Amino acid sequence: MSNARYVAAIALNKVTASGGYSNLVLNNLLSEHSLKGEDAALCTAIFYGTLDRLVTVDFYLKKLIKTPLKKLKPFTLAVLRTAVYQIKYLSKIPHSAAVDEAVKLIKKSNEGFNAAFVNAVLRNLIRTDIPLQSGNSIYDISVAYSCPQWLASTLIQDYGAEFTKGFLENALLPPPIFIRVNTLKTTPQELTETLTNQNVTVTPTEFENTLIIDIKGSVEENEAYKNGLFFVQDISCQRAVEMLEICDTDRVLDLCAAPGGKSFSAAMNGNNTEIVSCDLYPQRVGLIESGAKRLGINNLTAVSADATKFNENLGKFNKIICDVPCSGLGVVRRKPDIKYKPQNSFEELVLIQRSILNNAANYLNAGGSILYSTCTLNKAENRENVDLFLQEHPEFILKCEKTFSFKTNNSDGFYAAVLIKK
Repeated sequence: MSNARYVAAIALNKVTASGGYSNLVLNNLLSEHSLKGEDAALCTAIFYGTLDRLVTVDFYLKKLIKTPLKKLKPFTLAVLRTAVYQIKYLSKIPHSAAVDEAVKLIKKSNEGFNAAFVNAVLRNLIRTDIPLQSGNSIYDISVAYSCPQWLASTLIQDYGAEFTKGFLENALLPPPIFIRVNTLKTTPQELTETLTNQNVTVTPTEFENTLIIDIKGSVEENEAYKNGLFFVQDISCQRAVEMLEICDTDRVLDLCAAPGGKSFSAAMNGNNTEIVSCDLYPQRVGLIESGAKRLGINNLTAVSADATKFNENLGKFNKIICDVPCSGLGVVRRKPDIKYKPQNSFEELVLIQRSILNNAANYLNAGGSILYSTCTLNKAENRENVDLFLQEHPEFILKCEKTFSFKTNNSDGFYAAVLIKK
């Protein structure tokens, strides 16, 4: 298990220092160190748990260490952070074990001179009562729910303090795995029976062809998944595609399609629906193609195209899915590293989003509809973009819009609007 803690600390250091994608960093290190089974599970729990609670973990450390955290040796800081997480949040791990294993890791590293320091900090943490903030100030919410102050401020400005606390609290819980039944191959009842026989816990939902699963290990290794009987897609994405009301005879363009979930949902309407799925990068186009092949979808063509530039070769469409690149703040419960990206790294996204939406209008037939969507709750990327588009395109009207969140079927944070061309 020491190796599991070592890999967790190394992974945490890579993500916090270089801004790497958490899933890619962890998966690479698990493979490199040949961690499997219980070791891999412990490593994953410590890594993602610490990343999720990083602001709160650092709050505890700052109360115990006079030296600014950024001046600590990087591996020492990573080990301290993962140990604090274990002590405060992993009840099954004895405090003494968390401390001892942390000290062992430091002793084996080239920062061994910090072993006594690490031991003292962690033992002081165990015997000291450090209350968390409980008010409604930006700082209080930031510490209590482990998010940067700019994110707390943005959410409070858009939705108020109570919603913000509820959203951030939900973001610290394990997210449900929603799946879309592939109705080209099976039914919800048949798939439920198949998955149950594979020791997967299946929970029905109030929505047609949507289930929740609890599965051990990787979904991609499940036989029903390999056989194309379902694909993973949050309930918000499924409901958003339904808002577009795709018909069997529609020609549908998905401008930013990879890895393909919304295109796959659109294809479920029948083989007469023609789907053209685009992505800027050829390797991501390959993801769409492989997903469609696994699901047995034959009415989908995947192409490489820049969503910001008009390509007359694509032709005209009745329905367009415009799921634009965004800050991803609605999916922080699945990708906690998003919380720690600099606020200014999202600023240029708004201009890209507007460019893609404006370009989408060029492909649409009169009477057709555009679904504009994001996986963020930031209103600057959502309704403000839609309002500007409507001002600049009087030939369009807003048919409907919806903001999804933990309050709507425990979905991810998501925004969707349907725009109709007169």
